[in-house]
Amino acid sequence: MSKVFVTGASGFIAQHIVKQLLDSDYEVVGTVRSKDKGEKLSSFFGGKFTYEIVPNMIDKGAFDLALKNHQDVKYLLHTASPFFYDTTDPENDLVIPAIKGTENILKSIQTFGSQIERVVVTSSDAAIYSDVDEQNGSLSMDETSWNNITYEEAIKNPIAAYYGAKSFAEKLAWKFVETEPVSFKLAVVNPVYVFGPQVNPQDAKGKLNTSNELIGSLLSLKDDSFDTDKGGFVDVRDVAKAHLAAMVQKEAVNKRLFMTGGKFSTQMLLDILNKHFPELKLPKGKVGNGPAEIATLAKTNNDKTKAIVKFEFTPLEKIVVDTVSQILY
Repeated sequence: MSKVFVTGASGFIAQHIVKQLLDSDYEVVGTVRSKDKGEKLSSFFGGKFTYEIVPNMIDKGAFDLALKNHQDVKYLLHTASPFFYDTTDPENDLVIPAIKGTENILKSIQTFGSQIERVVVTSSDAAIYSDVDEQNGSLSMDETSWNNITYEEAIKNPIAAYYGAKSFAEKLAWKFVETEPVSFKLAVVNPVYVFGPQVNPQDAKGKLNTSNELIGSLLSLKDDSFDTDKGGFVDVRDVAKAHLAAMVQKEAVNKRLFMTGGKFSTQMLLDILNKHFPELKLPKGKVGNGPAEIATLAKTNNDKTKAIVKFEFTPLEKIVVDTVSQILY
């Protein structure tokens, strides 16, 4: 039974990764920021899951002791990174944690994890394009694309900070394996908006993660005066499967897995909700207008990723129905 080390184990994506690893008979050790979070995960996942407390991943040597305690780890998945826009200090809340967290885990592996064979970093489509370029229908993006955000731009507002943080942290990881003596191989997963049900159904009754809140907020919609969000979508269960593929498949070495199952708009979400949950009596909006709305988005191609992961991506309708059914019932 191989052991996998997962940073940020209490996160939305990370919990799905942990579940799939355990279901595949791996042993998992996850990092959490507090004992309460660790105990909650342990009680839910059971005996093959253990945890290490890392209060602040930006502290020098933050992961050293955790890796020292698990010299039999074979794979490491670094999922820990902040994702929110509600901040007045984007540099310290978003940019620095993403960069320092990635740097610290890689340095700890270099020093205390020489037996680790593969490292998978959870990045984002935000590293592939900027929020501005994503909305430009004349552009085309794939696994080789990068956003053009500078550090100076990133620290000015939360949205630029999130996009910049993702590219800065990921580029640091790629540079690290190119310039430092390391024993592991690297792969990166770049998901778009990640929707889907929670691993623990009880988590669906509280505050949702940033992506799922786009769906959850529509459940109390009163009229047609809603903002139109649009972008790429992917199911959290598919993102977790991609991490496992990146962890073991030789084709994934030195590759970015661009995880997108298609594009969505708020209207498309609303159309699905009205079709499957008529009892909510939600506003109709402009029914069927979704395809026209997403036509203005940059074109994306992830054929290289699909060839590596080798599974069909979950369609938007199933994602929304599964997510909302868990929230409501």
